[in-house]
Amino acid sequence: MAYKINEECISCGTCAATCPNDAISEGADRYEINPDACIDCGACADACPVNAISQD
Repeated sequence: MAYKINEECISCGTCAATCPNDAISEGADRYEINPDACIDCGACADACPVNAISQD
């Protein structure tokens, strides 16, 4: 299951810069993960400074 970014996101872009598959892009309110491109590696969750990314 793909990772998801919750409302705690501060739109810093760290997750997008860390994603090896370019599966993360800036959305209207926060960054978003494309579930079709996500390879479930967890790099984004490990890099997020506010722990706004989880695997649901």
